Amino acid sequence: MMKFMFMMMMMIPLTLLKNYFWVNQLFLFLLSFMYMLYINSDCSILYIYSNFGWDMMSYVLVLLSMWICSLMILASYKINKEKFYSEFFCFTVLMLLMALFFAFSSLSFFIFYLFFEISLIPTLILILGWGYQPERLQAGVYLFFYTLLASLPMLIAIFFLNNIYGSLIFNFFSFPIDSFFLFLCINLVFLVKIPMYFIHLWLPKAHVEAPVSGSMILAGIMLKLGGYGMLRTMKLFSNISGLITYFFVGISILGGVIVSLLCLRQTDIKSLVAYSSVAHMGLVLGGVMTFSYWGFCGSFMMMVAHGLSSSALFCLANIAYERVGSRSLFLNKGMINLMPSMTLWWFLFSACNMAAPPSLNLTGEIMLINSLISWSSLNMLGLAFMSFFSACYSLYLFSCSQHGKFYSGLLNFNLGTFREFLLMMLHWFPLNFLILKGEFISLFI
Repeated sequence: MMKFMFMMMMMIPLTLLKNYFWVNQLFLFLLSFMYMLYINSDCSILYIYSNFGWDMMSYVLVLLSMWICSLMILASYKINKEKFYSEFFCFTVLMLLMALFFAFSSLSFFIFYLFFEISLIPTLILILGWGYQPERLQAGVYLFFYTLLASLPMLIAIFFLNNIYGSLIFNFFSFPIDSFFLFLCINLVFLVKIPMYFIHLWLPKAHVEAPVSGSMILAGIMLKLGGYGMLRTMKLFSNISGLITYFFVGISILGGVIVSLLCLRQTDIKSLVAYSSVAHMGLVLGGVMTFSYWGFCGSFMMMVAHGLSSSALFCLANIAYERVGSRSLFLNKGMINLMPSMTLWWFLFSACNMAAPPSLNLTGEIMLINSLISWSSLNMLGLAFMSFFSACYSLYLFSCSQHGKFYSGLLNFNLGTFREFLLMMLHWFPLNFLILKGEFISLFI
């Protein structure tokens, strides 16, 4: 508590600044650093108040939410030009952060469901309010109704669980349930949110039409709500793991291979990164469905790594869009001749996207591959194709955007600002140095 009081005292001189946009930026960064010092890894659950508390899994995801939301404000520099829109944008980001904070900190299933749905509203406002094209209306409807309709069965299942266990606290779910229908009711919305192949069509649409802040929060945090919910509820269905694992692991690996092939024919940079998110989160789904310790730990580590690397790639796509006026790979060519320093960041994050060392993606992918092959050696072929095509579309993205003859219609150009390099560094540093503290990932089980 003293740490948060110290944080509020530090905020007093910041409120005297005229630029409220950067005040919010500094506030969120300060909140992130103060939050890092608050957790005690010796206890299993740190209770905050009533039905709210942290374990290591919720702690890491809340910290990731604070970090990504602060980087969203740093990336959305153009919104700062008009005072009303910048204030409303900061208000929307803070409301989204509050919803995510309560969702990840909730110990009750119903409170988690409540804030899970509330987080949709600020995300929808970001897409509708600051999207680029008129199609953002259709993308917002896709996002809203896919999640809303899939979550209605879960609301009914929550009340059914309350009748069985007499409580909705996650730790009170003591004995497993042998109902495949209840499994679908609870996890359908999580499968949509991850997203699983066949019900993933809302994600590329939402990413393409969203502003850079919307793409960052979608890839960085919103997809993790699905994985977090599945990790919390999988112990309820350990008795039927043999029936459902074959189906969902097969879909995740086959869908990952198909989506990786789709990435190789994309011409829009954001669309390519969005489809690569589907492939990576499909691997996360496969790891969760193995019902193994390595699968759970690898899925959680992959979620954190994907949240940072995918968010950074969307930031790089936005930097190119601000210069060229297009996200097409046909126009974004030869950028190494115009922005050689930014090419380094393209290379680093493309390498992280293909799980090259020393990124956290490598550790998560090794653990997931180990768990999936241990479950069935037949997965080896699909995982080999997924790893190979992951390198293919990452190199395709880097080579097509950085090499070749640059667009002759560019009359003036900005080589890059301090804000943009700081934004890249704040993505890259935790992504490549968290691998040194990988033992904390195993503390959430």
